[in-house]
Amino acid sequence: MIFDPATDKPQDECGVFGLYSPQPNDLAWLTYLGLFALQHRGQEAAGMCVSDGEKFHVDKDLGLVTQVFDERRLDGLRLPNAHVSIGHVRYSTTGSNLRFNAQPLTTRTNKGILGLAHNGNFVNAREVRNTMLMEGALFQTTNDSEVMLNLIARESHMDLIEATAGAMKQLRGGYACVLMSRHTLLGFRDPHGVRPLVIGQREDGAWVLASEPCALYAVGAKLIRDVQPGELVWFDRGGLHSLMVEPRRPTPCSFEWIYFARSDGELDGVDIHESRIRMGMQLAREKPVEADIVVPVPDSGIGAAIGYARESGIPFDYGLYKNPYAGRTFIAPTQEARELKVKMKLSPTSAVRGKRVILVDDSIVRGTTSRQIVNLLREAGAKEVHFRVSSPPITHPCFYGIDTAARKELVASTHSVEEIRELIGADTLAFISEPGLRQAIGGSGLCGACFTGEYPAGTPLLNDVDKLALEV
Repeated sequence: MIFDPATDKPQDECGVFGLYSPQPNDLAWLTYLGLFALQHRGQEAAGMCVSDGEKFHVDKDLGLVTQVFDERRLDGLRLPNAHVSIGHVRYSTTGSNLRFNAQPLTTRTNKGILGLAHNGNFVNAREVRNTMLMEGALFQTTNDSEVMLNLIARESHMDLIEATAGAMKQLRGGYACVLMSRHTLLGFRDPHGVRPLVIGQREDGAWVLASEPCALYAVGAKLIRDVQPGELVWFDRGGLHSLMVEPRRPTPCSFEWIYFARSDGELDGVDIHESRIRMGMQLAREKPVEADIVVPVPDSGIGAAIGYARESGIPFDYGLYKNPYAGRTFIAPTQEARELKVKMKLSPTSAVRGKRVILVDDSIVRGTTSRQIVNLLREAGAKEVHFRVSSPPITHPCFYGIDTAARKELVASTHSVEEIRELIGADTLAFISEPGLRQAIGGSGLCGACFTGEYPAGTPLLNDVDKLALEV
């Protein structure tokens, strides 16, 4: 599995985006803006499809949105009468980071050309794919998204809506997808709602689908509602249509609120920023400690640190500066290089000098970066470092679209809290409890499989747990 050594976080998922405009619009530019807003969800590849009802243009490549789509490539996607588009930013949780695995995926069918962009994982993708291979199906990629596209394409006796609903019933896991034909935009979500998908609308009547509300705002759309778990929605000249394909069993991914989603929005009716503040407040109630300042690990620990400071009455301060230009540009080859990369990305401020510091972060995966951050604060003169974490210990891998480590690499699966404290060199260490996290986020239910090992949307076969499983 691949990690960002300077954060030691679960890797990002993917971001999907779609537009249906009843009147001609510059959908290539709008899709570009939407994908740029979702860039935090995947930095390996970007792509989009645009159609005017006759032409169907596709472009995708490895790299960030701004690297893939310069003016020349955007001009190649600009159709004067464009009505439908979809886009994708990718982090590979199934299949290698190769150009042929970039999305959207496209195929020619008796329903015309189809394009699919997918966030999440299908846990039974390999068994379904093997069955289809025995029946003569052809696959051009090694990611599980193509299994969904093939299921839809092969149902030649069904229309597009019926075929998509049928495919939803055959695949299990956590997923949110956008699908387009030359004339129609579709969006659908697994019955557990593990992966997010929201609906928005612009003043000119254009409909928007996106992984997060931030992408709606980027194109001038207002949030209408979430796509419901198990729901299939589609947009055409008749507007918005909806079909409940499977009964709702909502258990959305708790890490959307802990870490992944941008703080300027809400998912499933729960405000991201406010939920992070509540996590910090709950953590302060559960795990108080005497100290002088509360310091976040930027940026993902900021909300919880605000909440911890608010509840405890201990002042909040920025004790770590994050270099905004230190992106995910390389994998450091040696331990020394990895430590230098952390210092390139984070540096302590004078606020910690001579202080007892409460350091707040959202998670600990392997513990290596946490240890380096604690050392940075001590070198800067911190008297004490008390580490507080706004998620419970991560003890199990995710099978629904987050690239966490193999279980043996998850420090909390092999070490006690006290052993982790010794490993990272903190004076004290404490995690929020699982009940406390659920209370802080609220909502109708949550997936906490990475904390408990209880997987609401099923698990893959034992030999399918690697993200390269479809390559063998």
